[in-house]
Amino acid sequence: MCQLTMRLLFIEDDLKIAAFVSKGLKESGFVVEHTSDGKAGLQMALSSSYDAAVIDIMLPGLDGLAIIDELRTRRIKLPVIILSARRSVDERIEGLQAGGDDYLTKPFAFSELLARIQALIRRATDTPETTGITIGDLSINLLARSVTRADKTIKLQPREFSLLEYLARNAGRVVSKTMIMEHVWDYNFDPQTNVVESRISRLRDKIDKGFDAPLIHTVRGMGYVLKETQ
Repeated sequence: MCQLTMRLLFIEDDLKIAAFVSKGLKESGFVVEHTSDGKAGLQMALSSSYDAAVIDIMLPGLDGLAIIDELRTRRIKLPVIILSARRSVDERIEGLQAGGDDYLTKPFAFSELLARIQALIRRATDTPETTGITIGDLSINLLARSVTRADKTIKLQPREFSLLEYLARNAGRVVSKTMIMEHVWDYNFDPQTNVVESRISRLRDKIDKGFDAPLIHTVRGMGYVLKETQ
């Protein structure tokens, strides 16, 4: 995820979507500024600096395409992801031709939106994709999908590797059960299931058992974090 704090402008008038997405982005380390009004959103984009923007098309005051058109007319290169319930190819083309950099239709998975935002920021900043992650004596090769700790090879099942990768990309940051469920399993969180706890327990047995210090920690009432203990 983001190594530096990224500022995101979010213009969305559906307050349920806005609350859910804003919460998830903040949990993922973004600073999020939200407005439900198109005119207010344009002024925010013109008066402040953001790393990316997520803009709905149907907005009160000023629609999303008009906001993007004004930004491009003023040669403001703010990376923009368009959100819309419009699904036709022609409508997606219209959004991209207006100056949008990406287009995501509703309903959408938060994990996909997050991945698209990260990819957009990487492209805008020429940040190369990470091929390996190291936390303490734990090394993860993302291309070979292999893991070692203290030079000992650790064999993981595909889902276990995905879970470890997600924790590692958020190293030092607490990730909630909801975020894990949506990112690793890609379906809506069921508060009655213990699948996350079960998989974390199995992963701990492989990553931490037999080593000097644990790397996977539980933050009670919040979630889990992968980090070195001081």
